[in-house]
Amino acid sequence: MASNSPAPEGIELQEAPTAGAWGEWNPTEDSARPPRGKHRVAKQRGGLARSSTVLGVGVIAAVGAGGIATAQDRPQVAISMPSLPDFGLGGGGVDGQHHAEAEGTATSARPTGIIAQQATQHADAGATLVGRILQQAESQETAADAQARAQAERAAQDAAAAEAKAKREAAEKEAEDARLAAETAAKEAKEAADAKAEQERPSKPSGSYSLPTSAYTLTSHYGDSGSMWSSGHHTGLDFAAPTGTPVKAVASGKITSAGWSGAYGYRIVLELEDGTEVWYCHLSSMSVTSGSVGAGDTIGRVGATGNVTGPHLHLEVRKGGSTTDPLAWLESKGLNV
Repeated sequence: MASNSPAPEGIELQEAPTAGAWGEWNPTEDSARPPRGKHRVAKQRGGLARSSTVLGVGVIAAVGAGGIATAQDRPQVAISMPSLPDFGLGGGGVDGQHHAEAEGTATSARPTGIIAQQATQHADAGATLVGRILQQAESQETAADAQARAQAERAAQDAAAAEAKAKREAAEKEAEDARLAAETAAKEAKEAADAKAEQERPSKPSGSYSLPTSAYTLTSHYGDSGSMWSSGHHTGLDFAAPTGTPVKAVASGKITSAGWSGAYGYRIVLELEDGTEVWYCHLSSMSVTSGSVGAGDTIGRVGATGNVTGPHLHLEVRKGGSTTDPLAWLESKGLNV
């Protein structure tokens, strides 16, 4: 008969097999694997070490004291106990106790190791984050420095360009002023040289004829009408020139008259070989008053004597007592008046 005594604490009882169920029990490794979580029952204080011992105790408890006689009456059954693998259950002996203690130590050490590993991971992550932040700050600082340098370079370039532009404009203005001054000086020098050359230009004869004076300007021509002249028209050709300008003989001849002649002022009359008379009027002075002269000889000076409005040489050409156009006559002699 099965015993109704309670099983020891921590020991799982197995139901006794029926009479017909006795036979050889050969559990496999999978069928012998304890349910999840129940293998730790061996860790209770006072527990048994091996699963085989647990099984044996269960059989004894199932048979009970009253069932021993019945079991003796029955034929004995050969029970083969396989060597079950160690599923990590703690044993009852010294080795099992050491194993349990080592397992307990390892189990208790595992959380600390995990915490340390997590702390290390967090520390590494924090260090990585700090490194990234520092790198980003350094990159931003480098970018700011580069931007500041670029702005400074642009400002320096703008200032240099403005200074160069101002210098260029100043140089261009100075060059333009120098050019204008040079042109003005050259023009004035040319005008002065032309005037001097005109004054000093001799009356070169063309063949045997010469211009009556130099550095002149024709002002009144033969035949001009006006109240200034007593006859109502101009009877000669006026060569305006500064007072003192030399007056020359237009051709070879002799001086037949020299002196004051009323409205003509001081006058010299030169008679040429063909009988043509050339009158030189309004003279300031007379160099030759008589005798023969050659073409180009100085016989007097330009003046403003007589009836005049300014210094000039009044030249008349007379043939047979009648006046003729002096300009046409001089040009007919090959002179460029």
